[in-house]
Amino acid sequence: MALTLYGLGPSRSFRCLWALEEAALEYDYINIEMGSNEKNGAQSDEYLNINSQGKVPALAHDDFSLTESAAILNYIDSLAQQSFIPSQPQQRAKYDELAFFVLSELEQPLWTIGKHKFAIPEQYRISEIFTTAAWEFDKAIKALGNITDIGNGEQRYALGDTFSFADVLIAQTINWADVFKMEVPAEYLTYRDTMYARPAVKNAKAKFA
Repeated sequence: MALTLYGLGPSRSFRCLWALEEAALEYDYINIEMGSNEKNGAQSDEYLNINSQGKVPALAHDDFSLTESAAILNYIDSLAQQSFIPSQPQQRAKYDELAFFVLSELEQPLWTIGKHKFAIPEQYRISEIFTTAAWEFDKAIKALGNITDIGNGEQRYALGDTFSFADVLIAQTINWADVFKMEVPAEYLTYRDTMYARPAVKNAKAKFA
């Protein structure tokens, strides 16, 4: 089995790196340089054959590849000896709800800010959008409390008593918000700190330190 993750620092690819460490799978990690068409550059022909958008992450497994972080987490789980995604129907549905919420609501204002700060060409950036994005994030972080009880100080993990890849998605997104200096309730920062103290996170960070 040849697994290779292509990523860049604490971007969305960090979710996949963290999940690989939790799953204790053997893999190679290749740091991708955004905007470059040199070797290991996001615009190189070799990388574009793996991820045609020239973005990270990408996971290659022999001649099979995936390019969306949540899909990569699901695939990693399918290869792991220990499952990090519930199989019981209602618990699985709750996992999916949290995963889709992170992708569609919680992270989107953050990615809007990222795009208009550094990701898209300068002539297309609109600084006025930051106020709207901050409002959207505030709305989403409040809605998170209606989906999971991690913010009440009693529930340690997103799905209750057991760590799951939902925790990877949520904690990494909360960390992203903190880096962007968004207003994040203290209880969610405490949750992030608890998740980031896991050995798998430390091992993942060492890959690009």
